[in-house]
Amino acid sequence: MDKPYYTYNLRHIGRVVAVSQATKSIIHEATMSESKLFIPLIQVKSLQIISLKSTVKNWGLRRLSNSYLKLVSLFVVGVALSIALAACGSSSASNSDVKLRLVSFSVTQAAHDQIIPKFVEKWKKEHNQNVTFETSYGGSGAQAAAVIDGSKEADIVHLALPLDVNKIQQAGLIKKAWETRAPRNGIVTRSVAAIVTRDGNPKGINSWEDLAKDDVKLIAANPKTSGIAIWEFLGLWGSVTQAGGDEAKALDFVTRVYKNTSGLTKDAREASDLFFQKGEGDVLVSYENEVTLAEQNNQKLPFTVPQLNISIDNPVVVVDKNVEKHRTKEVAQAFIDYLYSEEAQREFAKLGYRSVNPLITQEVASQFPKVETLFTAQDLGGWDTIQKKFFEQGAIFEQIQAKSKA
Repeated sequence: MDKPYYTYNLRHIGRVVAVSQATKSIIHEATMSESKLFIPLIQVKSLQIISLKSTVKNWGLRRLSNSYLKLVSLFVVGVALSIALAACGSSSASNSDVKLRLVSFSVTQAAHDQIIPKFVEKWKKEHNQNVTFETSYGGSGAQAAAVIDGSKEADIVHLALPLDVNKIQQAGLIKKAWETRAPRNGIVTRSVAAIVTRDGNPKGINSWEDLAKDDVKLIAANPKTSGIAIWEFLGLWGSVTQAGGDEAKALDFVTRVYKNTSGLTKDAREASDLFFQKGEGDVLVSYENEVTLAEQNNQKLPFTVPQLNISIDNPVVVVDKNVEKHRTKEVAQAFIDYLYSEEAQREFAKLGYRSVNPLITQEVASQFPKVETLFTAQDLGGWDTIQKKFFEQGAIFEQIQAKSKA
């Protein structure tokens, strides 16, 4: 796009705008010919006054008349180097305020509320720049869809599962191989599945298998919109296949479990609210960290962490197209780097997340139940296979849902 220009007539104004060293030759030519100087119009945040007299001599502009030299030597209105860089597409050299847009899945809000102020303080101290955050929390699938359709122009996404990041990447907003740009393949938080019951566990629910009992009412979320719902589905499926059962047995078991649901919520937080606050259902499968948060909010209920469990891996990544548009790349990447720091990982651990930082993992090991066998999405074929096999239109989940309603 062509940039608009301001015109400065050196003969009448007696001052020029010095944008950067790169403009020296432009000013030289303009002053030598006593013609008009064209400077790209940029957003000026601050101006500083500098003497031009020595600058003119250094540039060797000896052909200027004495009267003209006196005229133009009065002052130069200089634009700081950071502004020049901003005009060339950089986002982070300016000391002006910057806003980051963070889109995340529903249950991370409590952790981000603790972590974001620490990052803001750190960045201000190190860069003398104010960072503000515009945050959005919801079901991971729905959040990914909003980023893709542009209704939420996220600079950073912290989502429930890599599958949702892959969808954003496939839409052209995130560059390929995003998982190689951060530690731990882009995974910044981890959890496992927890089975929560009512006081006294009246239905005797202690394992994955017990979720298929005829008299059990399960509160569950919808895999079309929710990250926990996908992890729950994979946990149920893997509880059979990773224990030696075949896929026919897994299909039968998962179908019976979903028959015990009366409806599917849009995300993990809504499911938790129905179960903990409104008292609906006999059992809830949720993130272990969500159960920990409920306990901290005086909503303690008995729960079991199955010994055969799925590693719930939550990725974080810069949304490349949006940070280029907003010129926030450097600060966005710095925030992601901070999420891996000991300070941030310690905050995650306080709220029940299993840290990806080995030092913090060792530090807080005693607060987490041990899991005997932990399987991953890769053990179930990887995310491309999982999406096609289970969650595309007409795939296994929709088949199961149809049978559950029959």
